[in-house]
This record gives sequence, C-alpha cells and structure tokens, in this order.
Amino acid sequence: MLAETVPARVSPPMVHNRRIGAFLDRTYLPTPVLVLDVDAVRSHYRALQQVLPAALIYYAVKANPLPEIIRALAAVGSCFDVASAAEIEHCLSLGVSPRRLSFGHTVKKSSAIAEAHTAGVDLFSCDSITELRKIARHAPGASVMVRLLTHGANADWPLSRKFGCDPAMARDLLFEAQRLGLQPHGISFHVGSQQTDPGQWDRPISLAAELFQDVGARGIRLHAINLGGGFPANYSTPIQSLDVYGAGIALSLERAFGRNQPQVIVEPGRYLVADAGVIQTEVVLIARKSYKDDTRWVYIDCGKFGGLAETMDEAIKYRLRVPHRHGELTRVVLAGPTCDSADILYEKSACRLPADPQEGDRLQILSAGAYTHTYSSIGFNGFPPLRAICI
Repeated sequence: MLAETVPARVSPPMVHNRRIGAFLDRTYLPTPVLVLDVDAVRSHYRALQQVLPAALIYYAVKANPLPEIIRALAAVGSCFDVASAAEIEHCLSLGVSPRRLSFGHTVKKSSAIAEAHTAGVDLFSCDSITELRKIARHAPGASVMVRLLTHGANADWPLSRKFGCDPAMARDLLFEAQRLGLQPHGISFHVGSQQTDPGQWDRPISLAAELFQDVGARGIRLHAINLGGGFPANYSTPIQSLDVYGAGIALSLERAFGRNQPQVIVEPGRYLVADAGVIQTEVVLIARKSYKDDTRWVYIDCGKFGGLAETMDEAIKYRLRVPHRHGELTRVVLAGPTCDSADILYEKSACRLPADPQEGDRLQILSAGAYTHTYSSIGFNGFPPLRAICI
C-alpha cells in the first residue's frame, strides 16, 4: 500500500511514473538516487509537438544534461538551448550539430562566444549593448535574438529582472546588430519557469509583434519569435492541460501577427524532463524540538544542497510518495541532511507524511527530473552529488 502526499494541498489525481515505481520496487539502490524514464521524455516531446506543431523545440539543456536524454531528444529531432561553452561541448560530443544549438544565455564570457562561433554555433541571444558588441567582435556575422524583459507573474520560479530589456532598448539593439554586421534574427522572452497561467504569453507576444512591425518599417526583417519555456510539470499545485497552453499561445500569435507569423521557437526544460524523474530518498532521523511541541521534524538524505535547490522559499512543491506505510497523514517539517540551517525543504507549507514513518523508510520525490541532478554538483558537507540512473 502506498501513501502519496503533497506539501501544500491534495491535488487532483496525477499518475506517477509507474515504470519507475516498478523499477524501484524490484531494485534496491543506495539513496539518494534520481531515476529517469527516457521514454517519458520522448512522450512529452511528442505531446508538445502536437499542441505547437509549427514550433521548433529547443530543449533547455540546463534542466538535465544526462547523455541519455540529449541523445534521445536529438534522435526525435530536437534542437538545444545551451547556456555555456561546456554545454555546447557536451552536446557536440554526443553528435548534435552546432546548427541545432542556440546560445541563449545573455551573460557570456567573450571566450565562450568565440569558442561557440569556432565550433559552428550561429544563433546567440543578448539583452544589452555590451553583450551585443561582444558577439559582433567574437562571432562576426552571427544571428542574434534580442530578449525582452518580463516579470514572471504567476510563475512558481520567476525569471524576472535579471534577463531582458524593455522594448525601446530591444529596438535599438536590433538596429545596432545590423550596423555591426550581425543578422537580427528575432525576439525572445521567458514568462517564468513553472508558469501556472497560460495567458502570460499574450502580452510579450504582442510586444514582440510591435517590434517586428517597427523595425520592419525601417528595413529590418525579423524571422523568429522565441517564446522561451515555462510549460509546467506536475507538482502539488494543480495545473491546466498542455492543450490549454497551446491553444492560448496559438490565439495570441494569431491576434498579434495574423497570417504572417514568424518562425516560433520554444525552449522547454522542466516540462520535458521533470515528470520523467523520481528521486528515491531515505529517512535519516525523526525528532521533535521540545516535549510540548508535537511537530515532527523528518530529516531525509537528500536536501537543498543535494538536488532540491528549488525548494528555496518553498517555491517548488514536490509531491511525495511513501511506499509501504499506512495510516493518517500528519503535518511534518521536512529537512535535508546537511549541517546548514538553510537546508529545510518544507516548514511553512503543509507537508504531510504518514504518522508511522521510521528511520530507514524510503520516500519517493515525484516529478523530480528537472533542475535536481545539475543543482547537486557541489558535494557540500562531503555528501556526494545526486546519482542518476536512466531506464
């Protein structure tokens, strides 16, 4: 018997990855460990193709760069959004053509731009005049996307302020790109990761269309609009179906561009890999803070520094699955194993676990395939980085 819990509130029934569940039931693995179902990644890729059939899909490698995932997505036709020279080298080593890579990070070392250009990467992003000049100097003739500033409203993991620029600056950057001998290719933006509101793409699409028209009237023909990522995974907060996202984006594009729509690019990361992964972890300790305090503290062997960085401020609320435990669910504080006091996963959120857990019990953290394995590369306190297995 299984008890499935959520940190915040019970969501509508969501099927966990039964293939991973069966694998973990028959395979004893040291914890913590991330298990990924590559078939599920391919399935999510095909689903996104169906709802946005005209879009080019660039997988955000930073979400999970495991070779098995890169190879599987490359085989079904995916392109890739890369954020560093190391990610470029990684993709190239796995047989991905440089023409299928977009260097989408807007903060790049000059050496990284030069390495990418030498390797054959032709598509770069920027949001400032200084970055644009670096691209012109180290990747002459390259195509550039200019990124608009958004505010990430209704996203569980906002990406506002650090990236992007306002429309007036974006317009000037496009003209400057042409003057510097670069190819102004289009406009990009990102509405925030784990975006729970399908309507958040509408305003930046409209702003992008205005820029297309503005610079087009002055002789610059843009070719593409990059809608970024933001498509959500199944955490504890209920989300709308992918069809709703696709329909809303299609309507916004039609309203903004009419029949003359540019090439659409999307950069999913979380959506493609999160639901394909489960972290199996183990209870290390159960304790209380005083004789009068009934709140149980449950410490597990995977925490913020071991892959669960997105529980910072309790932003991402993972679902938990507790095999072989019965009984009433009671509220707990869930914490990681390190000696850092920041390593508390859920204290304010109503995290509930069965009333009878014991040291050594296995817990499964669902939809954990994105932004876990890569965030765990520090080895803080001597705990090794999160191990990953693909099935």
